[in-house]
Amino acid sequence: MTNKTKDHASMPVNLEIVSPERLLLAQPVEMVVIPASEGDMGVLEGHAPAIVMLRGGIIALYENDRVTDQMYVAGGFAEITPERCTVLANEVLAPTDLSREEGERRLAAAEEALAQVEASDVAAEEMALERVQSARALVEAVDTLLTGGGR
Repeated sequence: MTNKTKDHASMPVNLEIVSPERLLLAQPVEMVVIPASEGDMGVLEGHAPAIVMLRGGIIALYENDRVTDQMYVAGGFAEITPERCTVLANEVLAPTDLSREEGERRLAAAEEALAQVEASDVAAEEMALERVQSARALVEAVDTLLTGGGR
C-alpha cells in the first residue's frame, strides 16, 4: 500500500463486490479493509496491483476515517489495482442476514467433515480446514456486527 497524506485521503478507490449470482455493490470508497488470507488488508487509491485470496471474515468500507458499512464474506479472491478493488466472493452476507444459529450449524458441520477426512488426503484436509475457518469467522462476524463487539 502506498502512503497517503491527508490531502490525498479524499481520492476514492472504486469498490466492486461480486457474488457468483450478481454484482452486489459498486461504489467509490475512501478505503476498504478486506479479510485477505494472510491478514486484514487495507486498500486505498494508489494501492499496488495484487490478487489476493480471501478468508472468511468482515469487509469494512470507510468514509471520512469511519466505518460506514460492513459485511461478511465466506472467502474468495480480490483483484486490486491503483484505482479499483474487485472482490469475487463465494458468499456475502449483510449484517441483517447473519444468524448465530446458522454460524454454529455451519461450524458443527465443518468440524464433523474435518474429522471424517483421511489424514493422508492433504487437499481434502485443506478444504475442510477452510470451511471450519469460514464458519468460525461467520460466528465471530455475528458477534462483531450484531453486538458491536468489533470496530
